[in-house]
Amino acid sequence: MTKITPAEITRAKNRAQVGKHGSVVTWVISIILIALVSLLAACTTPEGANPPANSQGRSAAVDWNAVDQAMERKGSMMPGDVYRFSMPRSDLKVTVRDVQIKPALALGSWAAFKKAGEMTMLMGDLVLTEDEVTPVMTKLQEGGIEQTALHNHVLNESPRIMYMHIGGMGDPVKMAQAVSAALALTKTPTANASQPPAAKNDAESGGSTANAGGGNQAPGQSQDLGIDTKQIDQIMGATGKVNGGVYQFGIPRAETIIEGGTTIDTSGPVIPPSMGVAQAINFQPTGGGKAAITGDFVLIASEVNPVIRALRQNGIEVTAIHSHMLIESPRLFFMHFWANDDAQKLAQGLRAALDKINLARNQGK
Repeated sequence: MTKITPAEITRAKNRAQVGKHGSVVTWVISIILIALVSLLAACTTPEGANPPANSQGRSAAVDWNAVDQAMERKGSMMPGDVYRFSMPRSDLKVTVRDVQIKPALALGSWAAFKKAGEMTMLMGDLVLTEDEVTPVMTKLQEGGIEQTALHNHVLNESPRIMYMHIGGMGDPVKMAQAVSAALALTKTPTANASQPPAAKNDAESGGSTANAGGGNQAPGQSQDLGIDTKQIDQIMGATGKVNGGVYQFGIPRAETIIEGGTTIDTSGPVIPPSMGVAQAINFQPTGGGKAAITGDFVLIASEVNPVIRALRQNGIEVTAIHSHMLIESPRLFFMHFWANDDAQKLAQGLRAALDKINLARNQGK
């Protein structure tokens, strides 16, 4: 701790002007204040102090090949220095009101890692059948991986599907091993060397419904989905991408999202859109220019009811409203939706909802 020097004591005496205009009490108070300031300085800058969580440049790089080996599959580097794994539940045959949904529409498990200071942050969403929930949760807890939410995303699906959101902070290889061990208790298909990497849009959307992988196609490439994607882009004010027979949008919020931060203390690690905090909107063509749509809007509290009203006024159902994380700032609410109707009509309804949200309009396009 820093010592009080004789010079500082003299200056305190002079300020107090003992014997003239001040008092011994004033002098004592000055000495105490100097001591407190010195103590605070010593406590806030100790030798060997760890760097802030978001000072990523000061720590060693992650060996992502080792993380691949631990996950027993290959990940992809995404925007925001996020290393992401897509794990489509192509083993599941799920229908929603007679629509058989593709993995890219609503059955994509994912796990994303990002370096945060000396540690690594993990976030993800696992698509599970009801009988897989408890074994997976138990195995994750044994491995030190937290659950941040467990709930539905759609309604009237058969068989019943649950979505388990996960999080962690620590050694990336150990966390990957824990996730892989949990996945081994499910029927999630193992990695296939012939499966192409996840589309960039998957990571930008960050949504639990848009991460199946397979059949990826960049914007501008020709693929007839049976819906007018150019017109949908124009209505939405963004450019989508084809992934696994589904037309996907990922639109980030304008704010910076912090894990564990507050409006006063923003020192927590930043959560990029590719870790699940962007609007995920997906169109699966169902014939005759129609599409089934689902995904999630990422909202602050004041946006929740305006978005509900916009969706309902346009014939789009709200299927869930809940949190996905525990200690993010600002506090976020995730609103899931469903409809099966004319694709351009639904795009107009979705755009009406997007107009109620504070979006980064020039990103994710």
